[in-house]
Amino acid sequence: MDLRETLLGLLTQKPASGYDLKRVIAESDLFYWSGNNNQIYKVLLELQQEGLVTFEVQTQASLPTKKVYTLTDQGRRVLREGLLRPPEVPETRKNFLIQLACAQALTDEELLTLFERYEVEVQAGLNLARGLAERAAKHEGDSRQTWLDLMTRENIVQTWQAELDWARRTREELQEKTNKDKTKRN
Repeated sequence: MDLRETLLGLLTQKPASGYDLKRVIAESDLFYWSGNNNQIYKVLLELQQEGLVTFEVQTQASLPTKKVYTLTDQGRRVLREGLLRPPEVPETRKNFLIQLACAQALTDEELLTLFERYEVEVQAGLNLARGLAERAAKHEGDSRQTWLDLMTRENIVQTWQAELDWARRTREELQEKTNKDKTKRN
C-alpha cells in the first residue's frame, strides 16, 4: 500500500487532522514512510481534490484552526480496490546481504565482528517488536481489527526472530569454519 491508501485506511477508523495522521504514522513501526507534513498534507489535498475525502474546519481554543478529514464513499471504494489487489511478496533485498556479497575484502575476524554487530542490532529490533506486541495484546477488544493488529505484530516478531536465528547460525558456522582453517594451517 502506498501513502494515499494508508491515509484512506486510517480515515476509515475515524476522522482525523493531518497532524493526527502524521502522529499515527510517526508512532507506528508498521508504516515505513517518514510521514512528514509536506507529504501528508500534499496527499490529503490530492485526495480532497479527487473527492476521496472531505474536511471540516474546526476551531480550537488558543490553538490554530484545524482541518479534520473524513473518508467519502468514493474514498472507501478506492481503498477497497487497493486492499483487494494481490499482496506484495516479502522484501528480500537487504543491505546486510549486499555487505556479505562484497565481504571478500574482510578477514574472518572482521566478518565475525560484523555478524556480532548485526546480531546486536537485530536483537534490539526483536526486543522492540516484542514490547510493541505485548502492549498491543493488552488492548481490550475482540474485534476482527484487534485480532488483525495482533497477527500483524506476531508477523513482525517472527520476522525479527527468523533474522536473528539466521544470523546466529551463520556466525556460528563461520566460527567453526575459521577454527578448522586455523587448525589446518598449524
